[in-house]
Amino acid sequence: MSRRPRIGVMYSRLRVEEKWIFAALERRGIDYERLDDRNLFFDLEDPGPWRRFDAVLARNISYTRGLYALRVLNAWGIPTVNTARVAEVCGDKLATSAVLAAAGIPQPHTRMAFTPEAALQAMEEMGYPVVLKPVVGSWGRLLAKINDRDAAEAVLEHRATLGSVQHQVFYIQEYIDKPGRDIRVLVIGEEPIAAIYRHSEHWITNTARGGRGEVCPLTDELVDLVQRVVRAIGPGVLAIDILEHPQRGYLVNEVNHTMEFHTAQPVTGVDIAGAIVDYVLKVARGETVPQPIAF
Repeated sequence: MSRRPRIGVMYSRLRVEEKWIFAALERRGIDYERLDDRNLFFDLEDPGPWRRFDAVLARNISYTRGLYALRVLNAWGIPTVNTARVAEVCGDKLATSAVLAAAGIPQPHTRMAFTPEAALQAMEEMGYPVVLKPVVGSWGRLLAKINDRDAAEAVLEHRATLGSVQHQVFYIQEYIDKPGRDIRVLVIGEEPIAAIYRHSEHWITNTARGGRGEVCPLTDELVDLVQRVVRAIGPGVLAIDILEHPQRGYLVNEVNHTMEFHTAQPVTGVDIAGAIVDYVLKVARGETVPQPIAF
């Protein structure tokens, strides 16, 4: 590609991460366009307007908006970061767990049920406490640590009456008594570039919920685990959340495809926004080929 690539950046809200990404694009003199997803529409019979982009970076807050936009763009052959396939797997906790299990990657014991009765049986067999999560969601919202049968019955009844399709899928994990922290590893392409501990006195350690960041060394063991995850899910811009089990070691908890890094970038000193832009440019130039699309 002889000319400079043109990049589209889809976003939902201008958070600090998007501001850093736009600044990184401008420092590199890249021709780019800001695409507020509240104002976008797609004519499925006319991809022409979107072909002005050599690659599109998806920073949508909404999993649904981002996924469907990526599906259309990938169907048109427009390179995206991340791909629809990666977004689809990472945005759904059950899909993530299934892919990790198929690859033999260690993770918390997980069970799925479709009715409150079956979910209660699964919890009873696993033993309390357990964690009930929505299959789609972020920032630690709607997570419930369930300590006994009475709490299980109450929470399951509440979820069942909410009416959402996703609340009819009960995603249940064992509770890991972690050492007051978890680990977030930031991945660009296929390589981890930085990691932080997220400390909290609460069992939910998300920095969006008040967790405190601290540099975590990228040991050989941690790098090897992260690279196995990337091989299973596909390369891209990812944040992999890892728990430390006192006996079983590292367990992969979640993989995020539209990661926030407002804590990781200043804590580690790594220019994560710049690394994202450099990867998007490689995708735009065809220098890296993401995993084939699958729906």
